[in-house]
Amino acid sequence: MPQPTIENIGSYDDLRELHLLHYIYSLPNLSSLRNNPAAIIREIDTFSEKTGKILMTVGPEKGAFLTNIIAARKPSTVIELGGFVGYSAILLGDALRANGGKRYLSLEINPVNAAVANLLIELAGLRDVVTIHVAPSHKTLAEFVNDNVIDYIEVMLVDHWKDRYLPDLWLMENLGLFKAGVTVLAADNCLMPGAPDFLEWVRASKEKKGALLKTKYGFSEDGRYVKGEELVKAIKDGKEDVELENVPGDPNWVYETEMTEFDSNGRHDGIEVVKVVGKQ
Repeated sequence: MPQPTIENIGSYDDLRELHLLHYIYSLPNLSSLRNNPAAIIREIDTFSEKTGKILMTVGPEKGAFLTNIIAARKPSTVIELGGFVGYSAILLGDALRANGGKRYLSLEINPVNAAVANLLIELAGLRDVVTIHVAPSHKTLAEFVNDNVIDYIEVMLVDHWKDRYLPDLWLMENLGLFKAGVTVLAADNCLMPGAPDFLEWVRASKEKKGALLKTKYGFSEDGRYVKGEELVKAIKDGKEDVELENVPGDPNWVYETEMTEFDSNGRHDGIEVVKVVGKQ
């Protein structure tokens, strides 16, 4: 698989994201979709069924699982890494609003996908809830810290490039964005295509994680890494050369994890729910 670039990251070669947009806006019942998030979600699913152009959305089964998390925890803010065409932002943004929440922050690297998502989010009547941030996730997370957008993460959907699951988790550990007993991450596609490094880390002991940093990821004990409070200060001071893409993780964080498996569209997959217990 080629390395993702700003031109191809998170997109299909046949431009099915744009075909979806044309499909939605050409529907004879378009007026009935306005301010109707559930109807738009159904039409996105119908587009894939009718055309055979499967979209990398969470889909109905996982969607119901994720909305239940929001209903149970009633967060004020939900963040997602990987917005794609706005399916999860519409579905979960609607659930967030229904449960008294205020902000759904969607991080999407591809500006074309973000443009499609924004049009569908506007059609759904969720502009007051959902905001899309177009940039690599690590840069946006740093901006959130610098601009005091959030104090900590309440609920997050992790659904972007699988090889970024672990580095972005490490970054969040260092930025102090986790709150014990509050923060919950729902990581999609952990079985298909899989995120083995992420699963290994969140399930490992402090000792195992310390060993992984050295033996598997090459972080030396005497290396000069900007991390933790020093990293936060560097961001607040506006230092532009600070490393954000590959910051060594903090082995002291303790997680409680549970995998829920799904079978849909001939795929066996799973969402790993990661609850932040605290630090040791």
